[in-house]
Amino acid sequence: MVKRCLRLIFGRVSRQRGPLQKRAAASWAPVGFCSLCQHGVALSADALHTARLNEFQALGTNGHSFTGGPYFASPAPSKLEDMRPSVRLVAIDIDGTLLPTFSQVISARNARALKAAQDSGIVVAIATGRRTAYTAPLLEGLGLRADTPLITSNGAVTRTLSGDPVDRSQLEARVARGVCGLLRKFGAMVFTFDKIGRGELVVEDLEQAHERIALWVEANRGAIEVVKPLENALVDGEDPIQGMVAGGLSQMKKAEKALKASVWGVSCECVRTEYPGRDLSILDLLPPGVSKGWALERLAGRLGIDRKETMAIGDNWNDVDMLEWAGQGVLMGNAAAELRAMATTRGWRLTQPNDDDGVAVVLETAVTQWGQVNGRKKHWASTARS
Repeated sequence: MVKRCLRLIFGRVSRQRGPLQKRAAASWAPVGFCSLCQHGVALSADALHTARLNEFQALGTNGHSFTGGPYFASPAPSKLEDMRPSVRLVAIDIDGTLLPTFSQVISARNARALKAAQDSGIVVAIATGRRTAYTAPLLEGLGLRADTPLITSNGAVTRTLSGDPVDRSQLEARVARGVCGLLRKFGAMVFTFDKIGRGELVVEDLEQAHERIALWVEANRGAIEVVKPLENALVDGEDPIQGMVAGGLSQMKKAEKALKASVWGVSCECVRTEYPGRDLSILDLLPPGVSKGWALERLAGRLGIDRKETMAIGDNWNDVDMLEWAGQGVLMGNAAAELRAMATTRGWRLTQPNDDDGVAVVLETAVTQWGQVNGRKKHWASTARS
């Protein structure tokens, strides 16, 4: 039983691959360096998520429940929780994780927990599929630090909340052209460029994009430029940050399979996000080796924080790499059933669903533990009020 408990707590340690084996190709290049402090909170977003799923029990040896079930149940860590290293860096997804299902406003409890974590000395970063301009507005009015790190575009770009560049990786234009020709038949395609204003997002068929991702189109109209054919926007020397294909779940699985089987598969990373309730899937096209996990590893290295002291919280397939890399992976209770099954074998813990402030539940525990380890007797709530 003791062995089983330790495996559930530290289950990934023996399976960790060391630093991420996949590296971005020569296309990545830092675009300057800003001094990131050991504090800071950052947020970002991916898209609306599906309805909440029912809670299930994680079973230990002989069918007995382990520590009362898989969810974080209280701000006070148990003795078994105390065996984990305290958290110094936490990366948080937005949609389906930090945001409620049908809202673009962070809940009051999550907002308090973010600020409390930041004030306690924990670095709170955001790791999202959204670009920076679609992320920063969510943080307005939360009182977060200007040097809060934002990992955006599924890891291709890292900036601070104030806009200072930290890291960037780009998809070669020639690869983007080849991928465009291969994947346009599967759904609406979008390419993102590292610029501000119109032309930041380039589409070939605005009507087709509106049919699949109407809310996204309406929110980003000021940045969208229509170019036909799309390859005309992908000229050498004008490398995009990332591409995106949006369509039904089955079509995006076919698109992913087609890309991996093609000559472009080794030159382009693809990360799938699914929203079954809307029959919507998004296939992000990234420079090789780039992911949220890749960017989180690099951020932790800049800050001098060990992976064992790093936590990642997410709910979807594009969060898997960072959940795997972080020493402490936390999956949302509203995640897809297949991901929830993976959690039991990969050592990830589960928290409450996004509509029940699952992020706050995790952060409240982390803040309390951090205070205990560092000799601070404050409960997380007193930190939030200070």
